[in-house]
Amino acid sequence: MLTCRIMLCTAAMVIAATNLANARPETHKMTCAQTQALIQSQHATVLSTGPNTYDRYVRQFGSECDAPYVPMVDYVPASDGQCMVYRCEEPSPMVPN
Repeated sequence: MLTCRIMLCTAAMVIAATNLANARPETHKMTCAQTQALIQSQHATVLSTGPNTYDRYVRQFGSECDAPYVPMVDYVPASDGQCMVYRCEEPSPMVPN
């Protein structure tokens, strides 16, 4: 009985660790259309853009950014080239010269 519990706990930890490892989709393994569709369907998501880089990307029109941040254009690598997405950034002040 104890052996069965240990095996069940071990299996649960392995499954949990596997799911956590796949938590961030990689943009360079998806097409641009797949990347944009994923962001649209989840409204905001964290995506890996390289081996050690990731960021949070959002829909263009939505309330995923906290004030004063707004969705700003950014480009990420995709399997079919560069892909235009949106990331929350603070807008630069419009100061005349």
